[in-house]
Amino acid sequence: MLKLSSKFTSLLTKRRHFSFSSEPNTGNVQSTDLRNQFNSKLVCLETKQQDDNDNDNNNTQTRHGRDEFTSDVEKIFRILKKFHSRVPKLELALLHSGVVLRPGLSERVINRCGDAGNLGYKYYTWVSKQPNYSHSYDVYKALIKSLSKMRQFGAVWALIEEMRKQKPELISPELFVVLMRRFASARMVKKAIEVLDEMPKYGCEPDEYAFGCLLDALCKNGSAKEAAKLFEDMRVKFEPSLKHFTSLLYGWCKEGKLMEAKHVLVQMKEAGFEPDIVVYNNLLSGYAQAGKMNDAFELLKEMRMKGCEPNANSYTVLIQGLCRLEKMEEAMRVFVEMERRECEADVVTYTTLISGFCKWGKIDRGYEILDSMIQRGCMPNQLTYLHIMLEHEKKEELEECVELIEKMRKIGCVPDLSIYNVVIRLACKLGEVKEAVDVWNEMEASGFSAGIDSFVVMIHGFLGQGCLVEACEYFKEMVGRGLLSAPQYGLLKELLNSLLRAEKLELAKDVWSGILTKGCELNVYAWTIWIHSLFSKKYVKEACSYCLDMMDADVMPQPDTFAKLMRGLKKLYNRQLAAEITEKVRKMAAERQITFKMYKRRGERDLKEKVKEKKDGRKRRARRRQWGGSRGNDKIL
Repeated sequence: MLKLSSKFTSLLTKRRHFSFSSEPNTGNVQSTDLRNQFNSKLVCLETKQQDDNDNDNNNTQTRHGRDEFTSDVEKIFRILKKFHSRVPKLELALLHSGVVLRPGLSERVINRCGDAGNLGYKYYTWVSKQPNYSHSYDVYKALIKSLSKMRQFGAVWALIEEMRKQKPELISPELFVVLMRRFASARMVKKAIEVLDEMPKYGCEPDEYAFGCLLDALCKNGSAKEAAKLFEDMRVKFEPSLKHFTSLLYGWCKEGKLMEAKHVLVQMKEAGFEPDIVVYNNLLSGYAQAGKMNDAFELLKEMRMKGCEPNANSYTVLIQGLCRLEKMEEAMRVFVEMERRECEADVVTYTTLISGFCKWGKIDRGYEILDSMIQRGCMPNQLTYLHIMLEHEKKEELEECVELIEKMRKIGCVPDLSIYNVVIRLACKLGEVKEAVDVWNEMEASGFSAGIDSFVVMIHGFLGQGCLVEACEYFKEMVGRGLLSAPQYGLLKELLNSLLRAEKLELAKDVWSGILTKGCELNVYAWTIWIHSLFSKKYVKEACSYCLDMMDADVMPQPDTFAKLMRGLKKLYNRQLAAEITEKVRKMAAERQITFKMYKRRGERDLKEKVKEKKDGRKRRARRRQWGGSRGNDKIL
């Protein structure tokens, strides 16, 4: 392990660090867009073009304003990270930072905070108080994007309400489109549709653009059925367009419902629209995703017959479908056919082939494709290298990952957060925790703001190596940056259980109090995780105390939580505490028009079912071990 560590360190410190970028954010945006395109079966709808244009505009501004803004943005970001939990010191540090407030600075600071919407909001709050300063449209839009990405929708609506009162002229449909897309990605369909209904309240009449974006967002996020119903309901108000039909067809294909997709195609033709290359590519993607490659090839022939010549995207979809079925030689034949028809392969096509070879353990062929694309002048991107690195990660080849990053840097391909996460995860897995921290520090020094994925990787790595104190520090930093939301409750549960198993009760309490003091909006599931973790480790009184705090925060415990605590207190003969909890639960049940008797009965039932499930699980595992042992003995005999 020492040998690996020394070589890793030497590679890491070559030129002091392995990833230096003059434009880190630009590289990150590019790779994210390509990864989204790859994950969505390589089919881009025309309605996505607006998002890409926004990204291009942001990147252009970053490039032109780099010399003027970068040092100030980094200085402010360092201050925000250092003092985010101490508001008076934060405001004092920002005031004496020497940074001159000017147009274009604030939106860059908020964008620099990345997923850490809490940091961006604290800067926004401070800068709002400064004399002779006024927020621009770009500042509001950047903050709305950041907060809605972290699902802090209450803060977003409050911000839009503030705009309505102070700067109504800055409210535009684009702000509501951002909110629709975030609600849709969170699968909050009703909320996304409500945004369309709320727009007139803020002086924005819903237009065809906003409706098309809502339809597109729902279809891209697995809500094609709801999108189809909305489309039918709104046909009178918004005239159907080719983009609307394309979005619906894409949504059904993505969900694998080809019959519904064909029905949309019929509706499209009846409305007087002829399928274009995007529509055909979506259908190709649907067939490929369902493994119906014969139908996909027939559709390709039909395209040619109707004069719609397949493009690089068409062939790439076929290649991806074949790669998924481990038909790599057939995929290569499609690639050769593509070249024979003088259809130039792009970076996504090459990345698809490399991904396929790496997925099926043929990493050498992947490297051959990589060398070939570079020789032909097609530069690989971060996603191309990511697939190779993931294969190296499977084989626990840390040195190869670092060397690959060196190769990326040589051709000007800047590592992004996904690349860093792979190296950090593998370093932690191999016990190279110090090196993982070095990579983390390099990542942030290179201009990247660690997102939730990076924190999850790092915290899991520390927990896996038993470094509980370090895991807590990174978790508290994640909370401080405003990155804790419902999807990360699994990580919270793992951390708390690890601390309590190691009998570090005070450290676990410190983590929980840190969450509360940072103003995180905790729902009943978060409280349940903490209370059940305490109870399972025999900390019954502490669990009851936090249950009372939970009810003081106007969060009613789940029925099984109440039943579990009552059983624990009965064993401790603590009638006073049991009576106090029961009385509070009675009041909360009455306020919510729930009968206490039914609540209590449901809790007992749920608890019995969970105990039964646990026992059944143990029996099944015991039987598997027994059968496995019998088979092993038979083999020995």
